[in-house]
Amino acid sequence: MAVNVRSSRFNAGGRLLSSRRHARSCARIRLVFCQGHDPAATVILRWVTIRWSEPTRHATLWETAIASPEDTAARITWVRAEQARFERSALEDEPLADAYEAGSRSAAPPVDTATGTALRFLAASIGARSVVEIGTGCGSSGIWLLRGMAPDGILTTVDTNAAYQDFARSVFTRSGFGPGRARLIRGTALEVLPRLTDGGYDLVFVDADAVSYPLYLSEALRLLRPGGMVVFNGAMVTSAEPDGPLRAPDPREAAVREVIGRVRDEEGFIPMLMPVGEGLLAAIR
Repeated sequence: MAVNVRSSRFNAGGRLLSSRRHARSCARIRLVFCQGHDPAATVILRWVTIRWSEPTRHATLWETAIASPEDTAARITWVRAEQARFERSALEDEPLADAYEAGSRSAAPPVDTATGTALRFLAASIGARSVVEIGTGCGSSGIWLLRGMAPDGILTTVDTNAAYQDFARSVFTRSGFGPGRARLIRGTALEVLPRLTDGGYDLVFVDADAVSYPLYLSEALRLLRPGGMVVFNGAMVTSAEPDGPLRAPDPREAAVREVIGRVRDEEGFIPMLMPVGEGLLAAIR
């Protein structure tokens, strides 16, 4: 089934278009339906191909898929099933399961398993040998990072809570990482980070007080080597409601927005926002 479409000679404001501009807006649309379906009874289109006419001998072709509600539901179901398998597989590891259990009962909730697998992948993708983690918690994210790092890599992890770090140290050891693989430093990040070596790290992972994220970004830029990566957890916690007279972003949301804006707009970054868990913002400098 093919439908020829001719655009109006008038734009939205009622002004008459020139012949050339009108020619550019003309299109031929080919609607492709699934076999066995009556086009007249089909509500959701599966494929739409649009050929825009140009004032040249050549035409440009775009084709896009439009999924039906059934396809979308099937994909979501499959993704959730696979994610559940990831979670079950991860939590079969006793030290990691203990880290998750302890973290879920603490004031420092652990990253979910999707975020953990992403951290392991990111650390492995750059061959990370030296990583800084801001926010040790009970050690779940540290285990994921260590599993992705080089076999002789060293994780430097910072937290203010001594009890959390003691527990994290124990699960690191039970996970098979020797005492030289993790350096746990107690203190506030803004006190500890300035003492770390400039340009000495491959990856900086931030999962702490979101209000301080802009300050952590500045420190990460100093700590990272060229080609290093900074990763922020909780990058998709902002509200979908628009700002206005009756709503202003809270300090946490404003800080996350600032970091996203800086990473997106600065030419020295290659950024990526990943919709896993509470959102991961990763950027290679």
